[in-house]
Amino acid sequence: MNTVLIIMILALLIPMYEAWQDNDIWQKMLAFASIATKTSVMILVISVLRDDWMIGVVGVLILSLGNASLMLLAQILKRIKIAEN
Repeated sequence: MNTVLIIMILALLIPMYEAWQDNDIWQKMLAFASIATKTSVMILVISVLRDDWMIGVVGVLILSLGNASLMLLAQILKRIKIAEN
């Protein structure tokens, strides 16, 4: 199972590289949403391995609330861009 976690950590590097390379705000937000999702799935895997459901609850909260806040930020940026035009 440690190899699965190592592979998941390596998979986190792909959106980090994409966010670092691209200057478009929407691509960066997509990359950060991907990082948040992968991190919360890693937390859920660790909680199952440790048989600790409190950590799992934190992973679920990050998964649901983290992506919701990113979508709210995207809507704010979209409305600001529309108002500028």
